[in-house]
Amino acid sequence: MIKSVLVANRGEIARRVFKTARRMGIATVAVYSEADAEAPHVREADQAVLIGPAPARDSYLVAERVIAAALETGAEAIHPGYGFLSENAAFAEAVMAEGLVWIGPPPSAIRAMGLKDAAKSLMEKANVPVTPGYLGQDQSAERLQQAAEVTGYPVLIKAVAGGGGKGMRKVERAEDFAAALASCQREAAASFGDDRVLIEKYVTRPRHIEVQIFGDSHGNVVHLFERDCSLQRRHQKVIEEAPAPGMSPEARAAVTEAAVKAARAVNYVGAGTVEFIADASAGLRPDRIWFMEMNTRLQVEHPVTEAVTGVDLVEWQFRVASGEPLPLTQDQIKLTGHAVEARLYAENPAAGFLPSIGGLDHFVLPDSVRVDTGVEEGGEVSPFYDPMIAKLIAHAPTREGAGDLLAQACAEVEIWPVKTNAGFLARCLDHPDFIAGDVDTGFIEARLDALAATPQPSDEILSVAAAAVLGEGEEASPWKGLTGFRMNAEPQAAVRLFLDGRAIDAPLADGDIEADILMTADGEVVVFEGGETYVLATRPPLRDLDDLTGDAQVRSPMPGKVVAVAVAVGDTVLRGQPLLTLEAMKMEHALTAPFDGHIESLSVSVGDQVSEGVTLVRLKANA
Repeated sequence: MIKSVLVANRGEIARRVFKTARRMGIATVAVYSEADAEAPHVREADQAVLIGPAPARDSYLVAERVIAAALETGAEAIHPGYGFLSENAAFAEAVMAEGLVWIGPPPSAIRAMGLKDAAKSLMEKANVPVTPGYLGQDQSAERLQQAAEVTGYPVLIKAVAGGGGKGMRKVERAEDFAAALASCQREAAASFGDDRVLIEKYVTRPRHIEVQIFGDSHGNVVHLFERDCSLQRRHQKVIEEAPAPGMSPEARAAVTEAAVKAARAVNYVGAGTVEFIADASAGLRPDRIWFMEMNTRLQVEHPVTEAVTGVDLVEWQFRVASGEPLPLTQDQIKLTGHAVEARLYAENPAAGFLPSIGGLDHFVLPDSVRVDTGVEEGGEVSPFYDPMIAKLIAHAPTREGAGDLLAQACAEVEIWPVKTNAGFLARCLDHPDFIAGDVDTGFIEARLDALAATPQPSDEILSVAAAAVLGEGEEASPWKGLTGFRMNAEPQAAVRLFLDGRAIDAPLADGDIEADILMTADGEVVVFEGGETYVLATRPPLRDLDDLTGDAQVRSPMPGKVVAVAVAVGDTVLRGQPLLTLEAMKMEHALTAPFDGHIESLSVSVGDQVSEGVTLVRLKANA
């Protein structure tokens, strides 16, 4: 068995691997950037090595520094985690060239599955069904658009080297193809250093089904059943579950057998996920499920598979990398109950899911479910890395039970001042269609307005804020703390508070209410309910001078890089029209005109790095 391991990753990923390593008596080594010097994964490791500045390209993505850290600390093996260098064949080869154990699949398998077009061609030869589309070498805009027309709209443009929802665009109409292609290629080049794309038929009612597979060096390959990852936004997974709802024995047999066949086609060793797209317009049918891609690593959503099979997949990774055969045969792997996972992100659903960064002054996560997180109270969400705060995973005997448990857990999240999607997740899980298993990849988009909108706070939580305001002046006021409190008093007068600039008369409660509150230096009361954070002011807001003049300054919502500018000074624009595109936290974000008007000034150009709050464009309303 391996005696020591360096994890070439950060945050919850590194902590997850360390947890199993500690249980197995394997010594741990962390690597970290300057931005992560105080991160929990650094503190928890037996040894830790600084490998560079904050940007991942200068630290976590520098293979030479990671390998040097392993050699310096005497680590026997390198575990890549998931993300960063985990699917980099050259990195795997470099690790092995230094005599270190690579805890991952053979470089040949990584290469075979790393390019979507080559992988699909390989699967066709292995008799694994693939989605219709274009995999050609001609990457001219004319040829790609022609392929889209032959395939038939709607289509997906997908980066050949893509993953994680980046480098992917859905195109509904021919007239939108050119702009979508340019954006996709730009994002693909920035994320993967490869702007090549393929065209794929867009299935109108798709389900995203993936199968966890595992191989060893003795020729054994097994599956650990399927997961459903259909709840997505912008092709990024939001909620995952195992097993897939509505999966018949026939469909399960077809998709798991195809996954094992795919793994055998590349002599796969280690943990991997074979992803399929299913046409769910008539339920999950064995003949309407097609191969999409294979991820040659452990997946973010692996905990739901662990929950329903009782298998520690990281332990299996250690054992297989040590030369052992798989611990279980196929007939020994059983499904037990149902598990659901939600990805808690630092983002603001009510503002178009813009990422949120900053300090975690108040940070409370539920203790009723499994929580995998890489941050803690007093830490921060950095602009340099993925904005995921935590994964919440619930397991119960039934799907309904697991969903209810996870919805309640999401509703118990309390984080401030960073904004999160906790309330959004709870609403997704509580939606009648989700509960009924009526899901597909368009689930969120079709219900976005209702799911993303922040509900009004209840009278009960408003009464908590009102009582806090009334008690603020008392010298030993309990409202000053960050702890829960109880009140039991007869109702008096309502208290006038302001939420997002709107006046609210908050009643006082006539019973016991327990809640966490924060009182800020600005005289604001922060309360939590249903996964949402409400900041209630005691004074009316000053009107923005821009509102009085008909002007508007479009400011950067976060630090980032300007990757596209769609307007010039003097241009007339309509409300909602894209003005420029900002790349931040690994995603592109389009900034739009708040009203009809014209561009009075433009202070940035393509390639500029901008800070949060910087004015990018100034508009003036049409006379």
